Amino acid sequence: MNSSRRLLIVWATVLLSLPFARIAGAQEEAVITETQTSSSASQKTSSQASEDGGWHFGLSPYLWFAGSHGTVGALGHNASTHASPGDLLSHADIGLMGAAEARYNRFLLNGDMLWIRLSDSHALPFPALSAVSADVRVGQFLWTSKVGYRAIDRKKIKADANVGVRYWHLGQKLSFNPSTLGLNFNGSQNWADILVGGRVQLPAGKRTVIDVGGDVGGWNATAKLDYQFFAVLGYKICPKVTLSAGYRYLFVDYRPTNLSVYNTVTSGAVLGATFNLK
Repeated sequence: MNSSRRLLIVWATVLLSLPFARIAGAQEEAVITETQTSSSASQKTSSQASEDGGWHFGLSPYLWFAGSHGTVGALGHNASTHASPGDLLSHADIGLMGAAEARYNRFLLNGDMLWIRLSDSHALPFPALSAVSADVRVGQFLWTSKVGYRAIDRKKIKADANVGVRYWHLGQKLSFNPSTLGLNFNGSQNWADILVGGRVQLPAGKRTVIDVGGDVGGWNATAKLDYQFFAVLGYKICPKVTLSAGYRYLFVDYRPTNLSVYNTVTSGAVLGATFNLK
């Protein structure tokens, strides 16, 4: 009889412990599932961060409606110049402008190109030159290349520091028609300035961003001073395309000798678009 009671007590104890075992097992399974889910989410986030931190490329063709003024001179003879955006456009033969940027994680590589050629032709009021007209062609090519680092990379602000070089080419050609006295002139100037600069991007809404930046160089190594600054407002019309409008100011003071001067300001409105390739 005592053995039967003992057997019943054992079975009762086992039966009573089963629900608690199930509850403990369920809790353990829940913890394991939650851990696996958390681990999976963490791996997914890490994967997304890794993808976002890969290579990104952007192309930005633009139009710079700029005017120019300053002082230019050669052989000790200087002249003041002033041309409005309309003056430059009316004498423009061809032009090409654009920028590109590649980014890997926080490291940046960008370039900016500007090429324009102007021409004009006038009749000569000096018969003694044995020519009836003169043709003038002026060409300007600028290439700016920089490497940089994104020092601040947050949702509400991004800030880059960069260093690079700006290459200048100025070409002039003066032709007389007819040129019986051999007075034609064809010359050019070339130099490159080391630059330091930066850029700040400030989101102004879900689709808009303010982009402000600039650089400075020269320091009498080549040009006496060479600097620019810009402010642009961008509007994202789709994930891959952003339209932009703003203002750009470029100054250079180049004096290779005491007999040559190129001191000009080029400034005006900028319109463009950025195409994010990745």
